[in-house]
Amino acid sequence: MAVNSKKIAVYVLVVFALYVIITDPAKAADYVQIGFEGISSAAQAIGDFMTWVADGAKN
Repeated sequence: MAVNSKKIAVYVLVVFALYVIITDPAKAADYVQIGFEGISSAAQAIGDFMTWVADGAKN
């Protein structure tokens, strides 16, 4: 049952994404940009943390 639910959820997500892309490509591009900015910010924060740890966790 869980596998079928997962397949249905993925299918619904793909259909929704295609709907947004087809009906409003500019807004879809904004969503992608927001997503990449979030990933970039997370990677920067992890890098800053690792640098802090490598420096001996000094303030």
